Amino acid sequence: MNALDLKHFIQKVGFDLGFSHIGIAPAQIDHSLNNKLNYWLKNGYQASMKWIANRAEERTNIYKYFPEVKSVISLTVNYFTGTSTDHMNNYKISNYAWGDDYHKTVKVKANTLLNQLKLVKPNIKGLVCVDTSPIMEKDWAQKAGIGWIGKHTNLITRDYGSWVFLCEILIDTEIEYDKPFIEDLCGTCTACLEACPTNAFPEPYILDASKCISYLTIEHRGEFDNNIVDNLYNWIYGCDICQNVCPWNIKFSQKSMTEEFQPRHEIIKKNRADWDLLTENEFKTLFKDSAIKRTKYVGLIRNINHHNN
Repeated sequence: MNALDLKHFIQKVGFDLGFSHIGIAPAQIDHSLNNKLNYWLKNGYQASMKWIANRAEERTNIYKYFPEVKSVISLTVNYFTGTSTDHMNNYKISNYAWGDDYHKTVKVKANTLLNQLKLVKPNIKGLVCVDTSPIMEKDWAQKAGIGWIGKHTNLITRDYGSWVFLCEILIDTEIEYDKPFIEDLCGTCTACLEACPTNAFPEPYILDASKCISYLTIEHRGEFDNNIVDNLYNWIYGCDICQNVCPWNIKFSQKSMTEEFQPRHEIIKKNRADWDLLTENEFKTLFKDSAIKRTKYVGLIRNINHHNN
C-alpha cells in the first residue's frame, strides 16, 4: 500500500468503527507549542496537575515520547447527548460523564483500527493515545485539519462543535497528510469568556485551571479554598458552561449514536435530595466503568456538600 492507499484504508475502517473525524498530520517539532506550554506553566495555570509539567518535554517534542513516529492520526468521537438542563435536577454533571468512561470506549476503537492497519501493513509500529498520554491532542487535531482551538481552549469542529472526544494513533509510517486547519472561526465572539462564572479565562485561549469548575470538581484534592471558589453553580462533576453558550455548539451539535455514551438512567433521574444521601456503596455501583470514578467518593461528596454550606 502506498501513502494514499493507507489513508483511504484508515478512513474506511475508522468511520466504520464510529469515529466522527479522521485527520493525519506529519510528526514534527513545533516550537510554538513549547512557548505556549511554558507560558501556561510559568503562570501556574496547571494548578495541582504536576504531571503536566513533569512530562512537558514529551508534550512539546513528540519524538521524546515515540522516537520512531512519522505520522499522527487524529480521531474524534461525537459524545453529545443533550445539555445538563435537559436531564439533571438542580445538581449538574458534565455531559461527557453521563455514560461509560470514554477513555476505555475510545481506546478500544482506536486499538481495533491500529490492529486492522497492522493486518495490511504487518511491520508497522503504532501507539494509541487517549487523554492521558503526554501529547498536545488539540494541537495535533488542528494540524490534521479537524478543527480549531476556540477561546475556551476546546477543539471546535464545523459539524459537531466542541462535543467531541479526542484520540490519536502515532505510527512509524508516512501517510498522505491532511492540510492543517488554519482559520479561527471564533471571530469576535466572546460568549464563552463572558459566561464563565469564576473568570477562569485570564485571556482568550488561556485557561486558569485553579479557577475552572471542571478542574475543581474533578482533579482538585482536599477542601476548597473559598478565596478561589465560593460557588460551584450546582456543578458536582465537571462543567459545560463555556461549551453550552458556544454558537457553534448551539447550531451544530448532533446527538451521538454511540451506545456507550448514552445517559445512564440511574444518574439522570436523581434529584438533589437523592444526591445528598449518596452512600459509598451506591457510588461504586452507580459509577462502575464511569469517568466519575476519577473524583472518588470523597471528592463527589465534597462537591455536593459545598452546595449545602
